[in-house]
Amino acid sequence: MMKKILNNPSDVVTEMLAGFVQIHEDVQLLKDTHVIARRTTQDGKVAIISGGGSGHEPAHAGFVGDGLLDAAVCGQVFTSPTPDQILAAIKAVHTGAGVFLIIKNYSGDCMNFEMAKDLAEMEGIDVDFVIVNDDVAVFDSSFTEGRRGVAGTLFMHKVLGAAAKNGARLTDIKALADNVVTHLASVGFAISPATVPEVGKPGFELSATEMEFGIGIHGEPGYRREELKSSREIAVELLDKLEEETSWSSKKVAVLFNGMGATPLMEQYVFANDVLTLLEERGYEVVYKKLGNYMTAIDMAGMSLTLFELADAQWLDYLNQHTDAPAW
Repeated sequence: MMKKILNNPSDVVTEMLAGFVQIHEDVQLLKDTHVIARRTTQDGKVAIISGGGSGHEPAHAGFVGDGLLDAAVCGQVFTSPTPDQILAAIKAVHTGAGVFLIIKNYSGDCMNFEMAKDLAEMEGIDVDFVIVNDDVAVFDSSFTEGRRGVAGTLFMHKVLGAAAKNGARLTDIKALADNVVTHLASVGFAISPATVPEVGKPGFELSATEMEFGIGIHGEPGYRREELKSSREIAVELLDKLEEETSWSSKKVAVLFNGMGATPLMEQYVFANDVLTLLEERGYEVVYKKLGNYMTAIDMAGMSLTLFELADAQWLDYLNQHTDAPAW
């Protein structure tokens, strides 16, 4: 039996967003949409928009704020937002300098965001985008062609949000995004599945002693199941995988330890300690780090690890620049 704190499961996104703007009064829910937007906009600034299916909270609404996103478009649970919702967000935050879309690499997101871009351009709004594909676990999976977009998207949000606040033009942000995406790599694991409210049962099954490496943020399959490992062994597995799939020239990195929704902070810190010890042993210089629940999968237990190679010193400045977005 599913046990969740809900009213009607079909209304979960609408009611969640209503609660969100009650708590965070500096953002607004656009009328008749599932779009969270800043209440004030900066004239002459490129607007930064992201979004996707709900169920990944605090992504994406929690990252709307000064110096980060100008709007987030929230689809139904694990479902891409519709083009009309994305278009509403574009029109709401556009102030004349253009709009930039940060899209995670899922077929529905790519199709709908790009359709909204076309519609906005028909109305005279300049729009560009980047597709984030940081998940090195698998190539091609359910929901996507190529690599999936996961928690590394948060670093993209922050860098582009800061650049836009500092006055970067739309063409500058496009070039920056295309560079940053090649320096992001993530991989995750699960020890228990997620339950979508309207479905009412877990999306997959793991035995009491089993775990899965490379799981996606919608419960997509990973690359291997096996008996539950220790935190140190999991850290070795994930870091080995990241190193196998990247060919970066430096080892100066930002690190994101991301909880998948049901992993206690106690366990997140244990895992972080193991990873940071390994990174030091392997010659990495960790100059920025974050830990917590940022890109979740509802109530999945597990974590993801993101490395962001800081190939440009400006990127670290952007990460450190102030934002008032509630989830950062």
